[in-house]
Amino acid sequence: MFTPDFVTPGDKIAIVSTARKIDFKEVQAATDLLKQWGLQPVIGSTIGLAYNQFAGSDEDRRSDFQQMLDDKEIKAIWCARGGYGTVRIIDAIDFSSFCVSPKWIIGYSDVTILHAHIHNLGINTLHAPMPIDVHKGTKTSIQSIRDTIFGKSISYSVSPSKRNILGTCTGQLIGGNLSILYSLCGSSSSLDTSGKILCIEDLDEYLYHIDRMLQNLKRNGYFDKLSGLIVGGMTKMHDNNIPFGKKSKKIILDIVKEYDFPVVFNFPMGHIEDNRALIMGAEVLLSVNSDEVKFEYI
Repeated sequence: MFTPDFVTPGDKIAIVSTARKIDFKEVQAATDLLKQWGLQPVIGSTIGLAYNQFAGSDEDRRSDFQQMLDDKEIKAIWCARGGYGTVRIIDAIDFSSFCVSPKWIIGYSDVTILHAHIHNLGINTLHAPMPIDVHKGTKTSIQSIRDTIFGKSISYSVSPSKRNILGTCTGQLIGGNLSILYSLCGSSSSLDTSGKILCIEDLDEYLYHIDRMLQNLKRNGYFDKLSGLIVGGMTKMHDNNIPFGKKSKKIILDIVKEYDFPVVFNFPMGHIEDNRALIMGAEVLLSVNSDEVKFEYI
């Protein structure tokens, strides 16, 4: 895997939306933050643009992202928010110049499509809070973005969950939003999980659908040769009037019970305030012990 160059003071960082619409005031905190870090924010044409629920038409969003992707002065692209829409433009994006001169692609949720697709191109990306999250993210989560893009070595220590499956593993970090990963199965953006560490998170889903999505990943071989599983926020889950009978952790444990890899719950990633930056595609050492969980880049 190829890691994009880390940023230095004075570099230009683009803010665009590949999915749902967002206005200027919602990215103001992020532009102020980039300036505090000594970076130059460049606001894309999709910010403030609206076409129904999207940040402009498919062509508007593709064109804005493509322009920032091809601009050699732009050192990172920070996706403004998630929602829905990136899948509608992914196949129309030309990554040829990006593959020659990679830059950081930053975001999570719907941006999982970009993480997965670009992973298959052999380039690392950054799963991290987005501009819309800056005002509500923890200081630790926001600082983790800065530390990562400036090349500071970081690691995470997490309190253990009684539901964890203990063990140690290594592998490339992949994954993101469970709903997106599920939707990519069978496409050119689907992931090969062999020997890798998969992270998943989700928001506002019914418990039966969590089971459905995980069953589909299982049928697609996602867990067959997996090295480890990281579970972030499974936030605001719903149930039907007739209960499904299991919460999200039990659903996950039942899906993976026949396999032999460590599993971590309550990891700080996803639709939660403490959403830590994670380099997707990086080689990771994950140690799951009864008293502590350690996450380190190799």
